[in-house]
Amino acid sequence: MQYKQLGNSELKVSTVALGTWGLGGGSVWSDRDSTAAEAARLLDACKEHGINYIDTAPVYGTGASEELLGAALAGRRRDFILQTKCSLNWRGEGGKFHYSRDGYTVNNDTRPEAIRRDVEDSLRRMKTDWLDSLIVHYVCKSFPVEETVGVLEELIREGKIRAYGLSNSQPADLEEYQNAPQKRQGVSLVQEFFSILSPFHGRAYFPVCEKYNTSFQTYGVLEEGFLTGPAFLEKKFAKTDIRSRIPWVKEEYHAGLRRAFAAWMPLCEAHGCSFAQLVEAWALAQHPNMSLLVGMRRPANVADTVRCLELRLSPEELSGMEETVKAIQVEVLDK
Repeated sequence: MQYKQLGNSELKVSTVALGTWGLGGGSVWSDRDSTAAEAARLLDACKEHGINYIDTAPVYGTGASEELLGAALAGRRRDFILQTKCSLNWRGEGGKFHYSRDGYTVNNDTRPEAIRRDVEDSLRRMKTDWLDSLIVHYVCKSFPVEETVGVLEELIREGKIRAYGLSNSQPADLEEYQNAPQKRQGVSLVQEFFSILSPFHGRAYFPVCEKYNTSFQTYGVLEEGFLTGPAFLEKKFAKTDIRSRIPWVKEEYHAGLRRAFAAWMPLCEAHGCSFAQLVEAWALAQHPNMSLLVGMRRPANVADTVRCLELRLSPEELSGMEETVKAIQVEVLDK
């Protein structure tokens, strides 16, 4: 495993991070519900392979992901860097409407009192006294940035969190947060969608991250499984499932994806790797301060993913991979 400093914080995190959106189950991930025992085995595999960085959020299964992690972390909390999120809640205490799902109405609320309540709720669900990293899940323009930054910095001074970041944001948002007068430590990372099929947002963000020594954490690099191989294209998902709402489920994209897999097969054979490992290695090569957040629900997924760190693709191989999918790349991909 490789380790990097998380932006301007004191946290040293594994380059590969465990994403636990899928652990929450529910209608968004309709094919499988996880148990506490399975979550514990997943953390066992992470420890075995050197992954110390875990990402979750309150809305992943409306508390289910955090609760499963709380049980799995019992007795080994200090073995992991624990990251969760704030701003999206279903308490009905105000904020801006974000979505309704599974019988809950979720609002986006970045007011200080809401963020403090989010933190307390997450601490309770995960049975811990502190959070290593707290991400503003969706940057919200409805409330003053100065107030949001102020409470995040207060939480650091109080020892409730050790670092904070942004997700589902724009480069201008990072500029605004970093220039808020309340800033002391500042934003340690941004967590944004980035893949070989939709790389544009990330590339616009990279220079601003470098300017502020902010880590870039990519999610969606495997496109929810659609970049793991041609067999995945045959799968069917419920209408509520996240995988039914992204472009690659449509037949019009399948021919382009199959051409890409055919073109990438010689690379997989040459490097002795899977399609998933190949595209993960491609992503890591795009930015020097990249954190690779991968959703994993089984120990075998962990063992497979960390293999991507061993791959060394040449500049020609990297550019050739992207050239193969240029015709089907999309500019905006909002899940």
